[in-house]
Amino acid sequence: MKFKAFCLFLSLFSASLLFAQDSAPKNWFNLDLTQDGYPGLSTEKTYKELLKGKTGKTVVVAVIDSGVDYMHEDLKDIMWVNPGEIPGNGIDDDKNGYIDDIHGWNFLGNKNGNNVENENLEVTRLYVRYKKKYEGKDPAKLSKKERTEYDTYVEYEKVIAKKREELAPNAELYTAIHAAFTKFEKELGIPRKAVTLKDVENFNSSDAMMMRVAGAVKESIQGGESFADVMDQVQEGYDYFNGQLKFNYNPEFDARHIIGDDPQNVNDRNYGNADVRGPDASHGTHVSGIIGAIRGNRIGMDGIADNVRIMAVRAVPNGDERDKDVANAIRYAVDNGATVINMSFGKGASPEKSAVDAAVRYAMERDVVLVHGAGNDGSKISLTDNFPNDRFAKSGLFGKKYAENWIEVGAHGPTKDEHLAADFSNYSPELVDVFAPGVEIYSTVPDNGYKNQQGTSMAAPMVAGAAALLRSYYPDLTAKQVKDIIMESATPWSQKVIKPGTEDETVSMSQLSVTGGLLNAHEAVKLAAQTKGKKKASKSGSGGASGKSGKKVVGPKA
Repeated sequence: MKFKAFCLFLSLFSASLLFAQDSAPKNWFNLDLTQDGYPGLSTEKTYKELLKGKTGKTVVVAVIDSGVDYMHEDLKDIMWVNPGEIPGNGIDDDKNGYIDDIHGWNFLGNKNGNNVENENLEVTRLYVRYKKKYEGKDPAKLSKKERTEYDTYVEYEKVIAKKREELAPNAELYTAIHAAFTKFEKELGIPRKAVTLKDVENFNSSDAMMMRVAGAVKESIQGGESFADVMDQVQEGYDYFNGQLKFNYNPEFDARHIIGDDPQNVNDRNYGNADVRGPDASHGTHVSGIIGAIRGNRIGMDGIADNVRIMAVRAVPNGDERDKDVANAIRYAVDNGATVINMSFGKGASPEKSAVDAAVRYAMERDVVLVHGAGNDGSKISLTDNFPNDRFAKSGLFGKKYAENWIEVGAHGPTKDEHLAADFSNYSPELVDVFAPGVEIYSTVPDNGYKNQQGTSMAAPMVAGAAALLRSYYPDLTAKQVKDIIMESATPWSQKVIKPGTEDETVSMSQLSVTGGLLNAHEAVKLAAQTKGKKKASKSGSGGASGKSGKKVVGPKA
């Protein structure tokens, strides 16, 4: 989740401020509901009771994301290292088409080391594409197909104009807030991480705005925030609104010229560079820590899986990812040995979906588990507003309509009451497979940092970590078997929960996902131990997925 409400800022202009609620333990997502009182994955219980003394195989997990800080203290020793590549020699030693791809690849850069950071949303890109084609055209003279595109062009023009009108005052407001807090920090004259409550209480200024900022900071620190947290939130608010206005919904902005390719030419695969960190690796680093931050090293936090290598594949900018990049990222991960791929991103349109479908089929044929976050709109998703997804636009391999290696994930929090389902999480009783922890998730961020973040972006790597755990200790399981085990072992949740996106409407968890349950690593490992693996040996070392095609089925549910 890229943005949250900033009650702190509102306190500058009103008399009230919402204090931080009691937080769950930093490792709550690894805890057990019965033993510890938190609906986590029971990870710690799994290692103590079921996996003690056992040794698993190393599993490569690809993180298709914004980038990963591969030098992070809790990740550097578990980063995937390409065995066929010599670092920094400027040669494609392993002849895979990518020069110096030591820890993965960056599809958002060029050979000169320049990188794309901000991007349009897909609606903006499609508007620009259709505008070039239909501006000034007489709709009465268009074909039926062209008229459909023309109508979309007109609709998108209205959407973008309305959104920019809404964003402008917020961008102006948060620019002023950012300036005020930055000025306060400068006048305070103390390193950000060293600021204490006493420092703020002792601050004095003749500037009324500075004193209002000091009051807001004081209340936030009293509520459990650090000054560094406060400033991070200020920056996030500033970046969010200005980013939406300047880049995401700006038809005049074009970042793709940096790469110099044709983004609609989906057959072009050899572009980018080896900079897998990129300009902002916060999101991808956080995701990677959840999957496999080194366990038991007494540093920061413990990831889910204990024997993984993180392959960083950068394809997600600050804006909507492009289908071409997603398809190529999946293929790169599969070709270079990943058996689990995490995808914590999504968008509302997919003009080159056929290319993504082909890459998903490619992964399915090579027995790779794909895990995808359902999104953070607090709404019911469909096959027409949530991409990528597991439904193929056209039936392909043996008539399969769905990718049987795909797991769609919703997010839940640490509470055991009606607030269990995260209020932002997307849901669907047919399309979302299982819910996993995605609220108050403490994990790695760049420069040896750690931070709480939330979203289905955090829930997906919980499942990816669990899938890696199963593939490590039970390597004969196929991707489909891993998915089935994760779903069949999900903890049923009988208590009704508040439906995401609503104030107080309660529903059963079965109305929010296929399983109606929560990810449980302990139960998954128990079931895996009782399951005979169906993986078949192949020349490439990967097995073919088994099972019949069709919609997702878990026991009697569909």
